Amino acid sequence: TLAGGNAGFADGTGAAASFNAPWNLAEDAAGNVYVADAANNRIRKITPAGVVTTLASVPTAFGVAVDAAGAVYTTGYNSNEIKKITSGVVTTLASGGDLNAPVGLAVDAAGNVYAAGHISHKVHKVTPAGVLTTFAGSTQGYLDGNGTAARLNTPRGVGVDAAGNVTVADTDNH
Repeated sequence: TLAGGNAGFADGTGAAASFNAPWNLAEDAAGNVYVADAANNRIRKITPAGVVTTLASVPTAFGVAVDAAGAVYTTGYNSNEIKKITSGVVTTLASGGDLNAPVGLAVDAAGNVYAAGHISHKVHKVTPAGVLTTFAGSTQGYLDGNGTAARLNTPRGVGVDAAGNVTVADTDNH
C-alpha cells in the first residue's frame, strides 16, 4: 500500500493518510500519483515516498490526468466541467455544450484533453485553448465507426497512447 488505510480525509504519510471514494489515478513523469478523491471533493497528490497532500478542492472530482508540463486536469462530474490545476490554482478549461457527467480523462502529447462523458455517451476533446468538440460517439448504443458515426454506452475511461491512439472503456457495451 502506497498510501491510505481507512475511509476518511487526512493528509499524511502511508497509512496515516485517508481517502474517501478514490475514483481515478494519474502519474506524472516524476512518479507522483494524483488521486481524484471523489467523496472528499479533492485532488490529492502522493509522492513516491507515500506522502499525501491535498492539491486542490474540486467538487465531484472523478477523473484526473496530468500533462507533460505537470498541469493536472480533473472533471466536475455534476458541474459538467473540465478543470485545469496549475501550481494549485484551479481554472475551468471547458464546460457546457453536451459535456455531460465527464468521468475519465487523458491528455495527449499535444496537450489535448479527452473526457469520457458518462451520460452524454461521447468522448470529448478539449484543445489547450479550451475548444470543446465531440471526438467520438453520438447517441447511446453500440456501433463501431469513425468519430460521431460511432455509438457508445456509458463510457467511463479513456486513454491515449504515445502514437496518439485514443482508447475508451465503453462500460455498458462491455
